[in-house]
Amino acid sequence: MSWVILILSGVLEAVWATALGKSEGFTKLWPSVVFVVGLILSMGGLAWAMREISTGTAYAVWVGIGASLTVAYAMITGDEDFSIVKMLLILGLVGCVVGLKMVGHE
Repeated sequence: MSWVILILSGVLEAVWATALGKSEGFTKLWPSVVFVVGLILSMGGLAWAMREISTGTAYAVWVGIGASLTVAYAMITGDEDFSIVKMLLILGLVGCVVGLKMVGHE
């Protein structure tokens, strides 16, 4: 169950990071609200998952999921330019996240 919570928390990291950018320095209400709620839920889930998953592994997985989804979403929506190199790097991040899960002892 800890891994499911950790993955969902990583997804929420992408949500709050995207909302933070869309809040324009907290001048827009709804993106700011999404940021705060997403941040609280994401951090709470990370903390919960770290009760059973080592800190280094949990944090690396959380950041990897959040970073790759944030960049992928930005490329899909046109906020970030698409490139093959960026896509390969995202796939590398995903591969590392999967690798950490596979070699973990939790």
